[in-house]
Amino acid sequence: MKISVFLAACGMMWSIWMTSVMIDYKELIGSWQLVHFDGMEKIVYSPQYQNATPAQRASMDARIKFRLENTVYEFLEGGKLKYIELQDQTIVRKEAKVELSEGNLLLIHDEKGDRLAQIVEFTPDKLVLQPISKNANTGKLIFERIKK
Repeated sequence: MKISVFLAACGMMWSIWMTSVMIDYKELIGSWQLVHFDGMEKIVYSPQYQNATPAQRASMDARIKFRLENTVYEFLEGGKLKYIELQDQTIVRKEAKVELSEGNLLLIHDEKGDRLAQIVEFTPDKLVLQPISKNANTGKLIFERIKK
């Protein structure tokens, strides 16, 4: 019991520390591969997945794998972001302007409008984004740096 309380307190302090340490945009420059998103867990633990036939589960697993393999963010000099978006299971390359502001808020300006995400964890090899939206709680996106 004491260990779990200690670990929870450590996690909370880490989160507070991460939001107080300003990340420099230059640290983001490079390519980042999506390796996990919280929506995966919602799908896998959903009744539709749990009650699915093996063929239906395989189809859902394939869609999750497809999304992971095809979601790459490439941060470029000058506040530009190149990324891949899936539209009706079709890969579409996009480009946007990005701003990194106080509180490690990442503002993405694209043709759909502005999107906001907070960087909740960052190391040279790991980037965790928490999209901020009034419509839905999409959960965290975890990226790993692609080594060249």
